[in-house]
Amino acid sequence: MRHSRSPRPGAAFAAVLIVTAAVTSGCGSGDSDSTGKSETRPTSETSPSASDSGSHARSSPSTSSSSDSASQDSSPALPDALTRQKPQWSRCPVPNAAQGTDAGSPSPLPRGARWECAKLKVPLDYSKPEGRTIGIEMIRAAERKGGGKRIGSLVFNFGGPGGSGVATLPSFAREYEKLRGRYDLVSFDPRGVGRSEGVRCLSDERLDAYFAADWTPDTDAEERRLFRRQASFAKGCQKRAGKLLPHLTTENTARDMDLMRQVLGDRKLHYFGISYGTELGGVYAHLYPRHVGRAVFDAVVDPGSTPARGSLSQTRGFQLALDNYLEHCAESGEQCPLGEDPKEGKERITGLLADLDAEPMPTDSGRKLTEALAEGGIAQALYSKETWDLLTQGLEEALVDSDGSTLLLLADALNGRSQDGTYSTLQSSLAAISCADNKERYSAREVKNKLPDFTEASPVFGPTSAWGLTSCHDWPARGRWTSPPVRATGSEPILLVGTTGDPATPYGGTRAMKEELGKGVGVEVTYQGEGHGAYDSSNVCVRKVVDGYLLRGLVPRDGKSCR
Repeated sequence: MRHSRSPRPGAAFAAVLIVTAAVTSGCGSGDSDSTGKSETRPTSETSPSASDSGSHARSSPSTSSSSDSASQDSSPALPDALTRQKPQWSRCPVPNAAQGTDAGSPSPLPRGARWECAKLKVPLDYSKPEGRTIGIEMIRAAERKGGGKRIGSLVFNFGGPGGSGVATLPSFAREYEKLRGRYDLVSFDPRGVGRSEGVRCLSDERLDAYFAADWTPDTDAEERRLFRRQASFAKGCQKRAGKLLPHLTTENTARDMDLMRQVLGDRKLHYFGISYGTELGGVYAHLYPRHVGRAVFDAVVDPGSTPARGSLSQTRGFQLALDNYLEHCAESGEQCPLGEDPKEGKERITGLLADLDAEPMPTDSGRKLTEALAEGGIAQALYSKETWDLLTQGLEEALVDSDGSTLLLLADALNGRSQDGTYSTLQSSLAAISCADNKERYSAREVKNKLPDFTEASPVFGPTSAWGLTSCHDWPARGRWTSPPVRATGSEPILLVGTTGDPATPYGGTRAMKEELGKGVGVEVTYQGEGHGAYDSSNVCVRKVVDGYLLRGLVPRDGKSCR
């Protein structure tokens, strides 16, 4: 399958946050706490307090920034040349093709503040810390004066794996301006992404053909072509980035973040992870539980799933989001191109995909809309309720006018294709990180055995998701694990924010992450709404809870609900 979906749960469609930043302004919603209980103020700035139940009480945090007693990381100690490096912050360059040229220059900050960028040197191989280093591109917006006592740096990861944090953080500058009152806002391109040794597996022209290809084989010949494409993709990655591939693991990126913490001068890592960023945060908390400061996981990944179980859960999540969209569309009456019956609407979509499998549709760009691109475009629009109108427009064009232009535009956003025809490293990086992490390698027979379950879960997304389990076919590096270790005994409370209508990281992942982190670590917050990620939905209740925790250390009661 094309690499727009990772074989890991919650890592699919990594372009979502980058794209929806440009189209989502959001509307404030009501503040509803289903428990009726209030938050509690912490006893200090650096250590959030217990909730009113007392289940999250913590002793005084360790003052050590890198001692073995505060870490479960067994890699050798890092040399002073790395831990004492001083980043050379300077004006950020315009995002390059690897980061996505459509991102443009970082948006200006209020009061004349500017974005600054710097390189962090990290070991390629943490088992050989004196060996080769690679550069990790960082971006920051310095703390806004007058916002209160400085807490430290707040490090963001926006998901993927494969998304450029350097290109994405400025897109959300307005959303996070309140947080800048007490933090430097910091993000980065993880290893293998963007300007941090970004992986590029195929040329732009070959990627056009790759993403447009048939990823739901109906014959033995089509199946052979699918596996040849996967092998060719893997060969391209090996040729262009072979020595990097074994080291592009989530575990190593977590180690990079702890080195970043030290270099930024923070005693603890204050962190905001979204989607895959919650998995990365969980792995960090496992390795360095006593280095965890105020941490928020939004759109939470289920860390315990195998790739197959996670992909099936995600397939159900996208189908749920599509069903919710179809209900919404049907209620609009004649304005809905899918009719007034949601069941009929689903049949029209599956019929459209079948027609495109037989004959691609023209677009105003001269390129063709194929079945794979249309399915990806539909999925892209389901990431946010704010893009449902765009989905309606795209479906109307396709069904009424035989014009695939809008669905192709959405698919390009999903695949990291800029308007100038260049691709970011998004999908190549996603594949490289996922396959470095995951041990599982699925055969055609295994996929065919699972195909009925996937198709039953979603006739729209199921077949593509099932064949997507072959994403690491012929990959030149072994995977690290079946599922990531995230147990974080001794960590400060971590806020886990789950959305009931989330397509990419289904709501059940929130509870699963809470259980895996261990007793007394995860604090669950539910947003009863649509879309991937709650904080950037601009829901007033979610904002109040998260801001209260990050800015004042207020730990909400476990089980708080927002509508």
